[in-house]
Amino acid sequence: MKPSVKTLTEAARARLNAVKSAHDLEEFRIAFLGKKGAVTELMQELKALPPQDRKSFGLEINELKKFIEEAVESRRNSFGGESETAAEFDETLPGVMPPCGKRHPISSTIEEICGIFQRFGFDVVSGPEIETEFHNFSALNIPLDHPARDGFDTFYTSTKHLLRSQTSTVQIRVMEKHKPPLRILAPGRVYRPDTVDASHSFMFHQIEGLWVDENVRFSDLKGILHLFLRELFGDKTKIRFRPHFFPFTEPSIEVDIQWGDRGWLEILGAGSVHPNVFKEVGYEPRQYQGFAFGLGIERIAMLRHGIHDIRYFYENDLRFLKQF
Repeated sequence: MKPSVKTLTEAARARLNAVKSAHDLEEFRIAFLGKKGAVTELMQELKALPPQDRKSFGLEINELKKFIEEAVESRRNSFGGESETAAEFDETLPGVMPPCGKRHPISSTIEEICGIFQRFGFDVVSGPEIETEFHNFSALNIPLDHPARDGFDTFYTSTKHLLRSQTSTVQIRVMEKHKPPLRILAPGRVYRPDTVDASHSFMFHQIEGLWVDENVRFSDLKGILHLFLRELFGDKTKIRFRPHFFPFTEPSIEVDIQWGDRGWLEILGAGSVHPNVFKEVGYEPRQYQGFAFGLGIERIAMLRHGIHDIRYFYENDLRFLKQF
């Protein structure tokens, strides 16, 4: 052996005899086999040797490395296989609580609203966010010259599809596949090319509901909405119905609630399903009646939590999200 390898071998044997614990063994391993260990540094000398000497010198280093690895493994077994961490672990110390995530305020609002309507017998359904003009407009009795169908108000794709601007599309898809009676609730993301500011976003969330059956009356719609809004905002919530116009319902209403010093606030739109919508999905309007309603999730969450800027929901700022 060359003197440097022989000397290192003797030093390794001497230090190995002094190892008394798993902690000592780990220090021994690092001292000889670590990135800056003695064996690692010795291998760097191979580059400076003449080619004819490299093979024999390399074999000697490998023998030393193998000896140390086997010694470390053998001693580790003799210590019961415990690592340095295990050997020093004190089970009497208090545990470390890992960070725990919470539901986003939008998600929790959706879940709460869905829970209320599920108690009323509604099923929660979903549908695609990339839609056809038929499902997003035509089947909902929205004419070709309606402003909502313009490129300034809807995201169109190069394949003549679009990003849905309302979750009413899910109602159409469900009615195409299922016959009444139906009680469904469709939450999800919708997209409109609005300029982003404190009260607008190009992406937001809606929930739309639909009830179709024989002999469904407008009074049923009013009763359901009264129950829902008082469950969501409190038993003393004052509610107002106003006539309105939507292409897919007739008659149509907007629903307001009285909110502190701000007076009456519009909270959702609703109405009896238009007969033309039933015709598009193959329902007989003289046999079936129904009502539909829809509301924006962000608006509900902002009111209930006193949030004044819709952009906070999407910025992923933990200082904001940890409040919920």
